[in-house]
Amino acid sequence: MFILLPVIFVVGILGIALEDKIKVNKAAIALFMAISMWMILMFDAYHIFVERSNPIFQEYLTQNPEVAKLSLHEQFVDFITNRSIVYHLGNVSETLFFVMCTMLIVDLVDKHGGFRSVTGYIRTSNKRKLLWYISFAAFFFSALLDNLAAAIVMLAVLRKLVPDRTDRMKYACMVIIAANAGGSWSPIGDVTTILLWVGGNVSALHQISHVFIPALINLLVPLTIAHFWLFKKGAVLRVMSEEDQPDEYIPEIPARSRRIIFVIGVLSLALVPVFQMVTDLPPFLGVLAGLVILWLYTDLMYSKLHMHESQKLRISRLLPNVDLATIFFFLGILMAVGALETSGQLGMMSSFLDEHVHQPYLISFAIGMMSSFVDNVALVAATMGMYPVVEQAANLPAYAQYFVADGGFWTFLAYCAVTGGSILIIGSATGVTVMGIEKIDFMYYTKRFTALALIGYCCGAGAYMLLFA
Repeated sequence: MFILLPVIFVVGILGIALEDKIKVNKAAIALFMAISMWMILMFDAYHIFVERSNPIFQEYLTQNPEVAKLSLHEQFVDFITNRSIVYHLGNVSETLFFVMCTMLIVDLVDKHGGFRSVTGYIRTSNKRKLLWYISFAAFFFSALLDNLAAAIVMLAVLRKLVPDRTDRMKYACMVIIAANAGGSWSPIGDVTTILLWVGGNVSALHQISHVFIPALINLLVPLTIAHFWLFKKGAVLRVMSEEDQPDEYIPEIPARSRRIIFVIGVLSLALVPVFQMVTDLPPFLGVLAGLVILWLYTDLMYSKLHMHESQKLRISRLLPNVDLATIFFFLGILMAVGALETSGQLGMMSSFLDEHVHQPYLISFAIGMMSSFVDNVALVAATMGMYPVVEQAANLPAYAQYFVADGGFWTFLAYCAVTGGSILIIGSATGVTVMGIEKIDFMYYTKRFTALALIGYCCGAGAYMLLFA
């Protein structure tokens, strides 16, 4: 049954990639995959842990001699539940709470019209100018909010500025490339960068300083090509939206309160790395603190407004809006990877790559290419399991230095895993979301934007190698 573990994982990843074809939600697939793999570990524990001399199991018994005195079945139960499931669930929970709090903050700011002011700064009838405005807004918003939230915000802006769907699809596809590029240089820009940051693989300042320029090139190269290729010189939007948009939000909320909610929300996310560096506490506590401040402010604000309770957008009312399917998806993927780590499969894969590839940058680049059709969260989580962070030491071999905290392998992986997802529209949560909202066909994106994203990916990777390799 040992060989079934990677088979189930690969089949599950394929099922997730083909979610639209098989009509089964990816969260259900991920959870089924995780549960099946942990059941195999328990039912075939003797073969996996004893007959194969699993080093993780042997180390656990050495560190806990009282467990070694128990019967074999009791040893397996204690190891799988206490060392493995509880350990991995603790690590996964940090990421899940971070993502949930981020979703709530972005939803609260959006529901109160915080992002509406963005349309006033990027309004233009010139198609080429709007392409640059939208792309750069997505690039920087994704670093502050995360690329998925930034894409959703920018699509809402585009629907106000570009009512014509033919034009809007082109902008929406560029938003995917721009948002993923922006998400790669921020520790909170993508779920994979959150994983690397929370896991201690990459520090916030190091990631920003090393990945920003490659990410910017990843955007500028396809954006420059699209500037000349997508729209003719002097082309204007076919249909212009009205100058004064109607207020679609609750009119009783003062404009000043909306601005304060916007500032608190953005700072709550942007200052999380600062919170982590100052306090040395896990990042999810920083974003949770920001959520609490927003919660207190909005509750006090609504207590002074004479409105019916059903109209008040309190955080307690927005809690059901959290995308639990996405949370369950991350839970299933990360716990499935935890099962692979516990079984020793990831250690075996790491040894194979070290022996036959032995080029850390090439491994990162290949993972980025794979993330165009395989979920990058699963890839990065599996990679982190394959290569534990190496402790820094004076006599550390040159190859091992790539895998220390802030090592070249992890930094380059932060760039590759996120931006590689732009190559195909199904390669990232951002792409899949935009695909669903705007009903963009897979082949539409592939014919028009895959080449642009691939060129940008390679140029950004080349820039990183020139600067830091």
